[in-house]
Amino acid sequence: LFRSLNDDNATAEARRGTRQTLIRVLENILRLIHPIMPFITEAIWQKVAALAAVDGDTIMLQPYPAADDQKIDQDATNTMQWVMDVITGIRNIRGEMDISPAKKIPALFQDGSKQDQQYLNDYRNYLMVLAKLDDITWLNKGNDAPEAATTLVGHMKVLVPLGGLIDKKAEQQRLQKEIEKNRKELQKAKGKLSNEKFIGKAPENIVNQEKERVANFESAIADLNGQLEKILALPD
Repeated sequence: LFRSLNDDNATAEARRGTRQTLIRVLENILRLIHPIMPFITEAIWQKVAALAAVDGDTIMLQPYPAADDQKIDQDATNTMQWVMDVITGIRNIRGEMDISPAKKIPALFQDGSKQDQQYLNDYRNYLMVLAKLDDITWLNKGNDAPEAATTLVGHMKVLVPLGGLIDKKAEQQRLQKEIEKNRKELQKAKGKLSNEKFIGKAPENIVNQEKERVANFESAIADLNGQLEKILALPD
């Protein structure tokens, strides 16, 4: 909606439609939260009601918003879920690989369906802005992909090439430290579980907690080793 209002290429009709949608949503939200925020919602509603073409002297006498299953657009829901999954996946890669959220990065889409490609064509601009991308490339079957961090959106792979994005040596050292730290914690947890006195005296929930910690540390080490392998595979 924000982009529609600020897009120089948007038509006057699109801008009007966007503004009307914002007003209608705001008017519904005001009625929704009025019971717990009566005074401020009343004050704002008095300004908004006329713009939303709603008659009435006060928000207190307006009907409470009710869900209408007939208005649920499953196609729109599926579309936005796809967009959110792509953005979330790329953001997770940033976090895992310690890539700055402010740095623009490229993304590659591989093994996607025709529907995935249509989504990309329709929502490329949103992905570019919200995922902080400088380029999106669709890989056709048979195209080689560079060494990259990968996330799945359905059956489609979203890849972020790592070359040039990180300091290989610094990232290698960081990952090795994290692996060593997790290994030490893993040994501590395993040590407790191998101690018969601990097993015999500790409450069941504490024992289960240690078992869960062991599983979490093992999973973390496996993930970190996977990241380290990708880093080591990058050209110097």
